[in-house]
Amino acid sequence: MPNIENRKFIALDISGENYLSVVLDVKLHLNAKKLRHTIDEDNAASNEERATALIFLRYHIDDGLKYEYLTVENPLELWQNLNDRFEHLKAVVLPKALNDWSQLRFKDFKTISEYNSTLFKIVS
Repeated sequence: MPNIENRKFIALDISGENYLSVVLDVKLHLNAKKLRHTIDEDNAASNEERATALIFLRYHIDDGLKYEYLTVENPLELWQNLNDRFEHLKAVVLPKALNDWSQLRFKDFKTISEYNSTLFKIVS
């Protein structure tokens, strides 16, 4: 059991609700592991690098998504499929965040921590 690695961050939900934060986390982690090029177009990644990146990506997506993309063997293809599926969320999330931001009022919260929590949720 000690060889089992914990997730680095929350897995991508099948609804895509946390897609934007997962994209950022994946890019940062792959940069840190020097594997970012595996999800870029026209990359010259080795088979070992592709396999490592694919394992990482599959480990950080919901089981339902994992089964849906079971036959995908290239991290770039998986990355593009997920992007095609959830990219539209930017158009949905940004207007909602801007609306929430415009209606955020300090006096609507009982404690500063509640206000800060809501503020950081909108910002993220």
